[in-house]
Amino acid sequence: MPTIDVVIELSHAACLAHYEGRVGQVHTYSLDGRKVIFPAEALRRVVTRDGVHGRFRLTFSDAGRFIAIRRLG
Repeated sequence: MPTIDVVIELSHAACLAHYEGRVGQVHTYSLDGRKVIFPAEALRRVVTRDGVHGRFRLTFSDAGRFIAIRRLG
């Protein structure tokens, strides 16, 4: 399955907008500069009181559908 490493820096307020459904997708960039879009509901697995901050590995199916997110390091 394809993976891509990204940096996500979202405040608590930004995460709340995603969580409440006001924003459906997360737009970020991979470590090598590619634009990456994935479902906002994925953030529920990694959000903290301060938001989402750090490097993460996203896993996608061969068809390009989001499967998982995992914090790196």
